Amino acid sequence: MTTWKEITNNNPAHSENYAQRWRNLAESGTDIYGEARLIDAMASRRARILDAGCGQGRIGGYLSQQGHDVLGTDIDPILIGYAKNDFPQARWVVGDLSNDPIPEDNFDLVVSAGNVMGFLAEDGRRAALENIHRVLALRGRAVIGFGAGRGWEFGDFLETATSVGLELENAYESWELKPFVQGSEFLVAVFTKQ
Repeated sequence: MTTWKEITNNNPAHSENYAQRWRNLAESGTDIYGEARLIDAMASRRARILDAGCGQGRIGGYLSQQGHDVLGTDIDPILIGYAKNDFPQARWVVGDLSNDPIPEDNFDLVVSAGNVMGFLAEDGRRAALENIHRVLALRGRAVIGFGAGRGWEFGDFLETATSVGLELENAYESWELKPFVQGSEFLVAVFTKQ
């Protein structure tokens, strides 16, 4: 699968187009905050939340507006610029989830949506999950969602997550919490750190 860096290197307009796509969806009345509402419901009030692979801040921005203490990190400086502009109440940093240390820790909850896992280079997958595990508070939860056919088979992803210390709590096939079954085309995995 192609990494985000490869996509943006091959198409310098990709990030701007991506951000505009979400703006267009919101302006058309499409609900673009379903994942964020789920995370908000899972979190205690004023929770510390990391949006890992935050893009233009769609999820983390919503969560910060609900009163959570949010840090968003993304590899794309253009998208981080949008996040900073649109949601100044949260903190946003450019960083490679696989290679750069996350500048804070002790998060109550980590969310990674939008197929972030599918855009990681194969040799950086384990490191990305190790980074998520490292910054999660004891008994904190990580919620990671991505689609099939994105280059990382679900079974391998779950095995890798378990091997770095994330304990699978539940698996769903949608952000609406439909049960994950054999052949599901999407995975939303909820992990805890014990």
